[in-house]
Amino acid sequence: MAVVEELLRTEESGAISFGNHKLDAKSKVEDYEHGGDLYKVKTFRELTKLEKNGMFAYESEPGTSVTQFTETEKGVSFLVEGDEDAQITVGLEEDAEYKVFVDDVNVGKMKTNLSGKLSISVELANAGEVAVKIVKQ
Repeated sequence: MAVVEELLRTEESGAISFGNHKLDAKSKVEDYEHGGDLYKVKTFRELTKLEKNGMFAYESEPGTSVTQFTETEKGVSFLVEGDEDAQITVGLEEDAEYKVFVDDVNVGKMKTNLSGKLSISVELANAGEVAVKIVKQ
């Protein structure tokens, strides 16, 4: 998988791809329309952050490149790549329970906090792309 050179793009599948973990300087794209929503991405090697309609959607420390990011009522799924292991936080339904899968391995159930955020650690160093799927229970 390559970094997302345009920082934020729509895929043929209807998913979005965003982020560039190789950038040394902060870069951003604002007011990107997709599916009737407005997205904003800020990205560089230390941080990648995505907002949807002004609300938190995704953040990773350090920065990551994300492809095939898809949201449904049941959760989110995406492929992620980075140079180092990353702490990834996604915005979901508040105070709900989700089952988390990393590369098709069930890593357990987690509950979102009152702001709807769920955080996971993903081992990315020398891993290439890693599939993440978070499903509402």
